[in-house]
Amino acid sequence: MALRSSSGDLAVKLAGVWNIHDGIPSSRPIESELAKPPAPGRVIVDASGVSAWDSSLLSFLLTLADCCKDHNIPIAHDALPAGLNRLLALADAVPETTDAHTSHLPLTLAGRVGAYAITWGDAIGDGITFVGEVAIALGRWVTGAARFRSSDLLEVVQACSVNALGIVTLISYLVGIILAFMGAVQLQQFGASLYVADLVGIGITREMGAMMTGIIMSGRTGAAFAAQLGTMKVTQEIDALSTMGISPMEFLVLPRVIALILMMPLLCLYADMMGILGGATVGAGMLGISFRSYMVETVHAILPATLVGGLVKSTVYGALIAISGCYEGFNCGNSSSAVGDAATRAVVDSIVAIVIACGLFAVVFNILNI
Repeated sequence: MALRSSSGDLAVKLAGVWNIHDGIPSSRPIESELAKPPAPGRVIVDASGVSAWDSSLLSFLLTLADCCKDHNIPIAHDALPAGLNRLLALADAVPETTDAHTSHLPLTLAGRVGAYAITWGDAIGDGITFVGEVAIALGRWVTGAARFRSSDLLEVVQACSVNALGIVTLISYLVGIILAFMGAVQLQQFGASLYVADLVGIGITREMGAMMTGIIMSGRTGAAFAAQLGTMKVTQEIDALSTMGISPMEFLVLPRVIALILMMPLLCLYADMMGILGGATVGAGMLGISFRSYMVETVHAILPATLVGGLVKSTVYGALIAISGCYEGFNCGNSSSAVGDAATRAVVDSIVAIVIACGLFAVVFNILNI
């Protein structure tokens, strides 16, 4: 009930039981009273007649307060129960998000394209910034100013090298067998079976050894980096390092980048040997070529520049894998599912970066006649 007093105030008297299941009474009668001239000096809320209430009363009073605010009329609710006043004060202390009730209309095709372009632009900018920070951290490591534990570096080195030998051995050996078998089917027709050794040796050392090792480490190590750092972000360990004045870039990212840069060439060299051994298995078992003849032909086929070029590729691939994994870990969301998403994105980013780098290396090596 809303009544005007002789002093020009509007008295709103509330009574009965206020239950959310019974619905919230409309505030339109009070709004119409506020709109009538002359405007009341203030609105006085009296809830002495309320016998029981829940959140429905609070919602009604908040709506009434917004209506009074729209008409620039003060509202007095000192006569309300103490608990209700505390809830109103809490609601006023936390302002409503400005876009909480903003209607999101469906974007047109041009709008969606623009939104994706902005998102990709922001992601590229963040990635470039992250690479720059990694480069600065590497520079500090070279000058001896970087801070990280040597035990962490040794642990990552072991995870990136010895622990990965099994899967690298299997995949590289099988890739060598596949290349040799594909070449043998064609070269046998021309009586040039011995040149399978050339095909496998050049293919493995120039391209396949570094690429397959990079793909293996992307799925194995890059995803692990993203999951580890993503979990640390979810548990706020990265924020804790920053609070203590320790650079997360140096303490967490730098050991992982250094470990992969150092270990990838060694893994690539090992993968080259396993691939050549797989080709020799086909040469000896299917083509009747002696192991010694196969190895001699392989040594003559592989030029030092070809071998070094593959090792250079593997070093770059290692840096790309480490940066992709750490970047996605640092940009992980704040939930357990976000950690899995970050690991997935790290693998995809690493493989795409490796393929792009491989194409660029092919162009550069062709120009240099390597």
